[in-house]
Amino acid sequence: MNVISTAQMKSLLERAPENPRVVATGNHVPPWALLEIVDEALPTYRLNMLNAPAGISTREGVEHESCFVGVGMRKLPTLHYTPTRLSLVPMLFRTTLAPDVVAVHVSAPIGGKVSLGVEVNVMVAAIEAVKERGGILVAQINKHMPYTYGDGEFPVDIFDAFIEADASIAAVQPQAKPDDATSLIGELVSGRVGNGATLQLGIGAVPDATLPGLARRHNLGIWTEMFSDGVLLLDRVGALDEMRPIVASFAFGSEALYQWCHLNNRIIMRRTEITNDPGQIAKQPQMTSINTALQVDLLSQANASRIGARIHSGFGGQTDFIVGALHSRGGQAMMALRSWHPKADVSTIVPMLTEPTTSFQHSAVITEQGVAEVFGHPEKVQARNIIENAAHPDVRESLWEGARGLGLA
Repeated sequence: MNVISTAQMKSLLERAPENPRVVATGNHVPPWALLEIVDEALPTYRLNMLNAPAGISTREGVEHESCFVGVGMRKLPTLHYTPTRLSLVPMLFRTTLAPDVVAVHVSAPIGGKVSLGVEVNVMVAAIEAVKERGGILVAQINKHMPYTYGDGEFPVDIFDAFIEADASIAAVQPQAKPDDATSLIGELVSGRVGNGATLQLGIGAVPDATLPGLARRHNLGIWTEMFSDGVLLLDRVGALDEMRPIVASFAFGSEALYQWCHLNNRIIMRRTEITNDPGQIAKQPQMTSINTALQVDLLSQANASRIGARIHSGFGGQTDFIVGALHSRGGQAMMALRSWHPKADVSTIVPMLTEPTTSFQHSAVITEQGVAEVFGHPEKVQARNIIENAAHPDVRESLWEGARGLGLA
């Protein structure tokens, strides 16, 4: 096991090619100490991270890439957003977003292995891709990271080097009691869930508000992109089927949740290609997907990712789970949101969306003018390809004007 000093790690990273792509653990557990060394070692680089939190480097010389935009990258002029469903992000690490360096956050070793802990997600694919390319794979070992079983377990000898840096894992702050409207939404949602159903439960006011009703159910299963303390609560009250493993890709919650996850053989953390595969989701009995959106129109189209055409987050796993749940025997996909947005003071139900719809990405747009490649390219490249290769020549100038107005040119 190659544990090295900060200076040695910096020297190792300096061997990366010019302006390398660095794929790092995101969401709530970035390897902060390791990323500081990356930032010191590389004059310029592209930081690729899902749902990046505040605190990442935004200095000159750093570009930012994401398929799901977090607060750390939101509104940055250096952001390159690549629209794609979360289940397909791993594919991009072998094509348009191939990594030169992968920096992960891992548990203390057990039996010659470390675990990606509560953030498995797309990082398994990133690790495989960088090893295939002969790139650099480094990790920050943290004794506070839970050791979880599943796809995030790796032998220590596949890593080029480790640094040791212990830090508490980010935890959920206590949530205020749901207001009357949210509580009613929770009651209505939980009332549609039957005994034996499989749940996709995330974090937030609506999932929290469904818990009182779900706690009265029996033999529930969990197959979800992520989970939080709600799953721990359901387990404690006996609502879960103890014969079915809890399957997820990442977790975010309280310190008690992380302690529960550590060496818990009932929890299996799977790579995103499995948890978010609509075919796998469809196999779960009575798969129940609960999602929310910024707007829903009268055609049942939902906008869950953009505000004023500006990217706010991304597709995430919403479309993966909607499709999978609708194909499940007895399954259902619910869109749960307040009818009025209190901050914006507007209705969330509109006649027709004026914002881009959160839906599937095409491989290409094909017209008699040609083929515009779309999938796996940043949104500005997508726009250029569509205008130049698929649009009629007579409207290309006006489309470029529109693209400039949308920040796509």
